Amino acid sequence: MAAEQTVYDVAIVGGGPAGYTAAIRAGQNGLKVALLEREDKLGGTCLHWGCIPTKAMLFNAEVYELVEHAEEYGIEGLGQPHLNWNKVLDRKNAIINKHVKGLDFLMRKNKVSVVRGQARLTGPASNGVHTIAVDKAANGVGEKTEVRAKNIVIATGSDARMLPGLETGDRVLTNNEILLLPAVPKSMVIIGSGAVGVEFGSIFRSFGAEITIVEFLPRIVPAEDEEVSKELARTFRKRGIDVHTNARVEKVEATAGGVCVTWTDSSGKQVGKEAEKVLVAVGRAPRTDGIGLETIPGVELEKGFIKTDEWMSTGVEGVYAIGDVVAGLPQLAHVGAMCGIVVASKLAGKYARPVKRNRIPACTYTEPQIGSVGLNEAQARDKGFNVKVGKFPFSANSKASIINAHEGFVKVVTDAKYGEVLGVHIIGASATELVAEAVVAMELEATLEELMFTIHAHPTLAEAMLDGFGAVENLAINV
Repeated sequence: MAAEQTVYDVAIVGGGPAGYTAAIRAGQNGLKVALLEREDKLGGTCLHWGCIPTKAMLFNAEVYELVEHAEEYGIEGLGQPHLNWNKVLDRKNAIINKHVKGLDFLMRKNKVSVVRGQARLTGPASNGVHTIAVDKAANGVGEKTEVRAKNIVIATGSDARMLPGLETGDRVLTNNEILLLPAVPKSMVIIGSGAVGVEFGSIFRSFGAEITIVEFLPRIVPAEDEEVSKELARTFRKRGIDVHTNARVEKVEATAGGVCVTWTDSSGKQVGKEAEKVLVAVGRAPRTDGIGLETIPGVELEKGFIKTDEWMSTGVEGVYAIGDVVAGLPQLAHVGAMCGIVVASKLAGKYARPVKRNRIPACTYTEPQIGSVGLNEAQARDKGFNVKVGKFPFSANSKASIINAHEGFVKVVTDAKYGEVLGVHIIGASATELVAEAVVAMELEATLEELMFTIHAHPTLAEAMLDGFGAVENLAINV
């Protein structure tokens, strides 16, 4: 008699931050969990091609620039530093491998069954059980199997979008190819100025490359507060990064020495720029093709993204979606991870609450860094709030002087009527760390008055937050 096939409480399709976080929490909650991943290593885009390797390289770039200016800090005799690009790549890869092993350990610890191969949904549930076909041929095994589960969580992630007519290669790059470059290019044109574009621009400028950023919209990092965009553009130009906004790319052509990007500027004039490489950073598309969504009536798509309610349910019983595939949510690893925690908690009957869109921190790891949460000033005014704004420059913060990081500011957007903090926008040193305070304050509905009387240690960059809150009432101490 054949052994009865395991029926899991939940099968999660995709082993990136959304998927593996959901799997860990589901395991912690005592559920029987299967995690389906088509690649031979867990971690998804974030660990292998996104968050982790880019931030590792950004830290290398920061160290390189510090060493270049060592004499300013009284450290002499070092001479001109030489960049060993292979060691930069080796360090990046070592960090990735360490965390891949960490994920494998966490799967074992939490009794998560990892199933390798390409997963495909096969239709509606039968007697409350869904069946997922898994093709292990994707990993060269040639074996097919099935996974059965009471609930399915789709966490298949996203891929870099490409401009029409272009294909990736040794000259035209996305966030994947750029991490495999054998050497630092002498020059690069970056199409798009979201987080991916400006982060790589910052990295390779630090390593000496000539960088040109071309943005279709009127300002770079267009999702941020307008003043943050202006400050980043100013500091980029100060660093020698050539920034073009209101620029519509017309064509990208191979040349003898690399590639030429031609765009039309705001005056209608065509401008051409030749460089060794071009990085296309124009957003990411959800991986929802080829996974069998069409076999489950009731799962709705919006431009390829899966529509869900606030509990990440698709509206079809037992079918959920989290992470980059979800319509209306920012494509951020920490968003996907929290959505995974919400679903795993809900399925286990544990306490959970939905992800609040205006409590999601956005972080951009450029030099200087950007961290923001909530409404920007324009959004707050558009929503009809009686807006009061405070702004405090890092140039007036003592710790910023100590670490020689004078650029940027803390900007606090509040509702004058009740003192509610509507948004906090930071550009400057450690902005991606400092924004966590604002997220906690807003999550707990702290008022401006309470925050103005919250003691911050001295000397710290965090004191800029205290002065930012005080600045709303023109009561900042240090300016």
